[in-house]
Amino acid sequence: MEVIKLHDKYYEKIRKFIVALIRDEWTADDLVQETFIKVDKNLSKVKDKSRLSSWIYKIAYNLCMDYLRNNQTVLFKKTEQVTSQMTHIEIGKNMERHQMGSCVRDKIEMLPDKLRSVLLLFDLEEFSHNEISQILDISCENAKTRLHRARKMLKEILERECSFEKDERDVLVCIPKKDTI
Repeated sequence: MEVIKLHDKYYEKIRKFIVALIRDEWTADDLVQETFIKVDKNLSKVKDKSRLSSWIYKIAYNLCMDYLRNNQTVLFKKTEQVTSQMTHIEIGKNMERHQMGSCVRDKIEMLPDKLRSVLLLFDLEEFSHNEISQILDISCENAKTRLHRARKMLKEILERECSFEKDERDVLVCIPKKDTI
């Protein structure tokens, strides 16, 4: 498969994945571009074309981890600013359909990178444990363990920071607890 077709097929998915890990739209764009440059340079080396998707995600993941290692303190400050801006933007929006999802996504952001990446790959990108183990260079059992820990930690975060109620439409909504704001 040529690189242009791969780019068209995977661009949005890879970008969402990188944004979720990096939490910076501008940097994510650069890392997506770097991902596809590496894909272009190394595509001929891929022996098993059926694993192309997980190979591309692995490249993206490795670039994100390199970036995070090199920019940890700068990233923390940017994340605080973006989170603060997002909170003000979210308050002004009508979130009828997206309230629950938005609240949960915010809480997913609180997970450590290792756990968040497994959760995103499994639950959002729908990769198997085996594919995740290849992307992250960990054992399949480790992928399962991290997923279990991520879900457990997310549940604890949600229980600590949110209350869940049904609104007048009988729709379950996530309401941040006042003492966590």
